[in-house]
Amino acid sequence: MTCPSENTEAVDQSKFWDSNGMNWDKHRIGWAIAGGCAALTAIISFVSILKHCRNYTNRSQQRQILRILYMPPIYAIISFFSFRFFRAYTYYSFIEVAYEAVTLSAFLLLIIEYVAETAAGHSAEKAIERKDKRPLPIPFCCMRYRPTKAYFMYTVKWSVLQYVIIRPAASIAGIVAEKYHVLCESEGYSPKYASVYIEAINFVSISIALYGLLIFYGLTADELKGRRPMAKFLAIKLIVMFTFYQAFVFRALEGRVIKATQYWTTTNITNGLNALAICIEMVFFSAFMLWAYTANEYKRKEGAPATSIWRPLWDSINYTDFVIEILGSFGFFADYLRGKPSAHGHGHRVETDLHGHSRMDFGEAFGVSTARHPATSIPADVNAPVNPAMRPSYDERARLEPYSYPPEHNNGRTVSQV
Repeated sequence: MTCPSENTEAVDQSKFWDSNGMNWDKHRIGWAIAGGCAALTAIISFVSILKHCRNYTNRSQQRQILRILYMPPIYAIISFFSFRFFRAYTYYSFIEVAYEAVTLSAFLLLIIEYVAETAAGHSAEKAIERKDKRPLPIPFCCMRYRPTKAYFMYTVKWSVLQYVIIRPAASIAGIVAEKYHVLCESEGYSPKYASVYIEAINFVSISIALYGLLIFYGLTADELKGRRPMAKFLAIKLIVMFTFYQAFVFRALEGRVIKATQYWTTTNITNGLNALAICIEMVFFSAFMLWAYTANEYKRKEGAPATSIWRPLWDSINYTDFVIEILGSFGFFADYLRGKPSAHGHGHRVETDLHGHSRMDFGEAFGVSTARHPATSIPADVNAPVNPAMRPSYDERARLEPYSYPPEHNNGRTVSQV
């Protein structure tokens, strides 16, 4: 079953400019506004991107920031084309929303890098070792999770990175369905057409991604202080929310307030208003991102030459880090299902120091568990009495200071024991 066409057969043959001057009808006025706003958004974003490229001092963080900064110009430019070529609006809209998945994934990897900076060895897992068992956010607040489990970081990453697979795949499915006239967005959520199923998959996927971000943000809020994480997240989330809810409002007005014209159906006008609104909004969001993702945090040293813009630009469009993270998560969960010991239990391992003794974990360091044998990781004395006054858990804000070995053991270097 195919759906009816959303375009009229009549096509406006007049040109923007002719011998009588400009044809300033409503469509061309909107065309000019959309184009001007898209150009302004691109200029503001270009300034922000150039500042980061010329002060490219932290590759792991700034490559993610650049990907996020691309969001407003991509949305604005694609929305302009979807307004200008309104008969192909659906194809443009699917391409536009696919980049949302890249932005959310980049934001997760960015805050992981922020958290890693606060821990020994620049490892986010080390920072999470300080955390204790806690309840999940709403609506699953009756359940608790332990962030020190080996699977925690892989689960958080996968909860967001799955969206970078599913969202583009759903967009491709939507484009194919539109091509064969079985998408039928204008028919609402009818089970006869593909639109309802694609929307359902997208809804579940983005809900999981946002929930994973919420868990990680709540867990690492202390480590993210001073980084304006809420402003950074809102710069992304508000774009998603505005584009979603305004489309819903315009569709609610379709056929009631919005009426068809000679060349535009009600669906064409609804889509055009949504595209025009996005172009205007992206001007403000690009300015907001210029502030939220300021390049001042990465100023190069005084007198140092500006970095080349080509390496940052290549890093930002090279998504091998996404692939590595996704494949790493797949590999871990495969090991978990096979019951490999490395994929179970806590995420940190017991290692030996330069004296051949096992390093204490956090529980041992704060006196809440017994020492383990260096080779077997079994408690040295299982019958040893436990001090009843011991705290049931350690303070999650505690930091262990680096331990300096005597010079004869490390040639005078300081080795971090954490």
